[in-house]
Amino acid sequence: MADEPFDPEAMLAALNGAGVRFVLIGGMAAVLHGDVGVTVDLDIAPARDPANLERLAAALRALDARIRTDQVPDGLPFDRSAGFLRNLGPDGILNLTTRAGALDVSFIPAGTAGYDDLKRDAVTMGAAEGVSILVASLADVIRSKSAAGREKDHLALPRLHALLERTSAAQRDRG
Repeated sequence: MADEPFDPEAMLAALNGAGVRFVLIGGMAAVLHGDVGVTVDLDIAPARDPANLERLAAALRALDARIRTDQVPDGLPFDRSAGFLRNLGPDGILNLTTRAGALDVSFIPAGTAGYDDLKRDAVTMGAAEGVSILVASLADVIRSKSAAGREKDHLALPRLHALLERTSAAQRDRG
């Protein structure tokens, strides 16, 4: 899996095909809003209800998801079940490698209250042929990246703030 290309469309199609309810967050959400940054993984915040955890587990099995680690290039096997996902706890994060690339699952991303919080201002976007997904608002991407406190996020924030200002100004001009 370490040699697999990054194919976000395949990951999104698998999640969508399994009926997983999630909001796309992170760098790919920013890119879909018009950011010029580069990302090498897909980040999602899924709903935590039992039925959705079952669907997420099915999608992870279909993607042959494994725990991503620097020591084991192909990743470590894990119990890809709804029970495992349920036992992660409220702020559980999974950094995974899949046959389609890196996938990070965060139930409560930094600076947010999770799926329901992010869904409120999310926008529906076409992400692949026949696949529409919820994408976190640019303001929520900024909120989460600000709270995460990682160096790579701090480097992206000025660019994302400028993008938010441009898109907000364009919307004001149209409205």
